[in-house]
Amino acid sequence: MASPRKPLYEVRSSKIHGTGIFAVRQIRQGTRVMEYVGERISTEEGDSRYGDDESEHPHVLLFGVDEHTVIDGAVDGNDAKYINHSCDPNCEAVIIDGRVFINAIRTIREGEELTYDYQLDYPYERDDAASKQYACHCGAENCRGTMLAV
Repeated sequence: MASPRKPLYEVRSSKIHGTGIFAVRQIRQGTRVMEYVGERISTEEGDSRYGDDESEHPHVLLFGVDEHTVIDGAVDGNDAKYINHSCDPNCEAVIIDGRVFINAIRTIREGEELTYDYQLDYPYERDDAASKQYACHCGAENCRGTMLAV
C-alpha cells in the first residue's frame, strides 16, 4: 500500500497580509496547485455584498470569471482565498471553462509563500485614495505599489 503524498501547502500567518499559503514541499513549475472555489454569483450581487469602495481595506475574495460571474471565496470557498497578491508572483490564475485554477509559473521552494498578481479592475478614476485602498505590500523589488491592474 502506497503512503499518502505530503500536501503541497499549508495555511499560516503571512508577512504580506494576514493569512497566506506556504509550500510545504517543492512545487514544480506548471503544477496545478488548486482551484479557486466558492459561491458563483453575478457581478451585481458581488457589488452589493461588499462595499469595498467605502472600505479602507477591501476584501479581495471575489474572483471575476467573466463579465457576468464572480466567485465569492468567502462563501463555501477553500484555501485559495488565502493566496496573497504579489507583483512578482510564483503562481498565476487561469480560467478554463468557467473554472479558476491556480498554477505554479515557476518552481516554488519549500517554505515560500504562494502568490499571484491580482490585477484588480478598478472602474473609477484612480486617485490617491484608491492607491492607498488597494496598496500592495508584497515587498518585491519590482513592486508597483498597487494590487490594481496597470
